[in-house]
Amino acid sequence: MRIATSMEGVHYVLHAPQGDTYADLLFTMIERRDRRPPVTYTTFQARDLGGDTAELVKRSINDAVERFRPEALLVGESCTAELIQDQPGALAGGMDLGGIPVVSLELPAYSKKENWGAAETFYQLVRALLKPQLPPPGAAKPSPTRWRQEGRRPRVNLLGPTLLGFRCRDDILEITRLLGEHGIDVTVVAPLGARPADLLRIPSADANVCLYPEVAGPVCSWLERSFGMPVVRSVPIGIGATGDFLREVTSLLEMDAEVIAAAANAEAEQRSRLPWYSRSVDSTYLTGKRVFIFGDATHAIAAARIASRELGFQVVGLGSYSREQARDVRAAAKELDLDALITDDYLVVERAMAEAAPELVLGTQMERHSAKRLGIPCAVISTPLHVQDVPARTSPQMGWEGANVIFDTWVHPLMMGLEEHLITMFRHDFEFTEGHRSHLGGAPAGAGIEANGTNGTKQPTTGAAASTETTTATAVASAAAGATAAPAAALAENGLHWSPDGEAELAKIPFFVRGKARRNAESFARAQGLHRIDAETLYEAKAHFSR
Repeated sequence: MRIATSMEGVHYVLHAPQGDTYADLLFTMIERRDRRPPVTYTTFQARDLGGDTAELVKRSINDAVERFRPEALLVGESCTAELIQDQPGALAGGMDLGGIPVVSLELPAYSKKENWGAAETFYQLVRALLKPQLPPPGAAKPSPTRWRQEGRRPRVNLLGPTLLGFRCRDDILEITRLLGEHGIDVTVVAPLGARPADLLRIPSADANVCLYPEVAGPVCSWLERSFGMPVVRSVPIGIGATGDFLREVTSLLEMDAEVIAAAANAEAEQRSRLPWYSRSVDSTYLTGKRVFIFGDATHAIAAARIASRELGFQVVGLGSYSREQARDVRAAAKELDLDALITDDYLVVERAMAEAAPELVLGTQMERHSAKRLGIPCAVISTPLHVQDVPARTSPQMGWEGANVIFDTWVHPLMMGLEEHLITMFRHDFEFTEGHRSHLGGAPAGAGIEANGTNGTKQPTTGAAASTETTTATAVASAAAGATAAPAAALAENGLHWSPDGEAELAKIPFFVRGKARRNAESFARAQGLHRIDAETLYEAKAHFSR
């Protein structure tokens, strides 16, 4: 459905029961599209199972062709319809549809995931349409430098962008502009915005750019084997990767790579603020920040490179749900002396995140929820995403401007974290309301003081003014601990409890490492056979783990 909806002139007939049609919301709500996906559902019901559902499939296919007049037709079945074994693709293949190309999709929904399904759909569609153009066995492969003999600029295809991808629309604009400035034209962008007729023009380009391997990897490999089209596999996310991308594409096309590489270095300084900032004195605040990264393979690997090489962060966790690219993720993790986390269980990711105790999480929408529970700043870098990650403005991840967007997206949560720490440090000053939180939200405000009178001084609101500073600090500490605080019931089961002075001392620790300090103190107390954790125990635990 992602492939069909991303393209023009393609229609998808999906054999599915009532209830499997909810996917329309993904495109009309999250992608903010002004029309529903080009999909016809058979929508069989329970009473239809006693009859001939195959006839329902053929009737739906005929109705879709009559109504929409597509240039290509995809036919498939949902996971529920698989169990009926109607084989809608075979049924469509035996019908007279007026010469419309029909692509039968057999996608094992119970054993494969969404990105694999999108990649397989795109591969099957391109292969079916380009089959008549396949060169005969033993034919000479076209030279990537034939643009010189033909007296034109070199041409490439940008393959892989789809709807529900992460900023694909904006990445295409940025990379098309970037290539154009270096004398390279874009022939076809697919699937996003392409028609079946555009796919027929793919072999006319000199090379393919595999922008999103999760979707375009199989297609690019097949085009390389069958048509001899070279593939640019560098993904231009980040300053270093954008330079690598330009060097690879110009070298492959045998352009003046040295001149373009020099120009790329100058462009990086002129068009992106990330290199300048990473050398500035302000960036020292960010050096060594602990970062946990999880997402699709393309964005996770790129994020690890940017974080470790361009921003000076310390990557303490790296993983992906993209099993097809697990080898690449593991190789990237090995360079950072890490073990890659390959899983699609968000609870496993959340536990790994808590154990790593990062100061920033770069992940998907699921990691945003987990980070919020743990009280850790988070920036979304990959699908799955939310509507707020599909901005109306242009906000690419690739190229020089993409580096600027990434810089803002990643650095701002950390800066807000600094603000949070300062508010915690100065919580006793009269300018602050006790218990105030700047950006993490969720913690109740302290009820001890409020403004009284026109001079703006703070006065006690109730008779609680006689409370001691220790009691107030304890209340603040309890609120400030937020999501990282262990539930009281769980501590009671272990025979542990925190004293008021222990909680007050814990509140002085910056919020982004407070959870780890709490866990270390509780672990130390259990090892020593202690039941009460006070300030002295907290410091003993700190000394113990420091050794």
